[in-house]
Amino acid sequence: MGTRKLWVKATAAIAVLVAFTVFYFCFTDKCLLLRDGETGRLLAAFPIESGGEFSVTFIHSVNKTPVTDVYRVSGRDIYVVRTVYYGFGAGVQTEIEDGQTLSYGDDGSMIVTGIDKRMDKLSYIVGTVSDHVLEIGLNSVSLRDLCGQNTTVRFSVGRK
Repeated sequence: MGTRKLWVKATAAIAVLVAFTVFYFCFTDKCLLLRDGETGRLLAAFPIESGGEFSVTFIHSVNKTPVTDVYRVSGRDIYVVRTVYYGFGAGVQTEIEDGQTLSYGDDGSMIVTGIDKRMDKLSYIVGTVSDHVLEIGLNSVSLRDLCGQNTTVRFSVGRK
């Protein structure tokens, strides 16, 4: 094969790659991706903007009260920004760290803000006794209905 034909084919391949990349980043939305923690299978994808928030609420296994963890997306990273809970128990924050604030809601909830901690491997194991509910935008999603009990759900940000 001549040098000219090889150059034309290489140029065409690069043009296709550039066009695909432009299409991918311009015409696909950034999403919160939920994957099966064992298989990696995509369970769901929800559009989310950088700066957008979502939460996961569940019933604490020890003190049997609701816990809501609130997260914010920044680029491709997920940060926990606040948590809301109603009673102390194993795994529930008992001390306020530097930069954090504890306040109380009208309903008696304890609200810890200022957490701002990047969650490199955010996952939940969907409960057998209580459900885990994802709130994102106008969507309220039962993780038990989505993937079944005892499934590990891994959260990340990407494009579907």
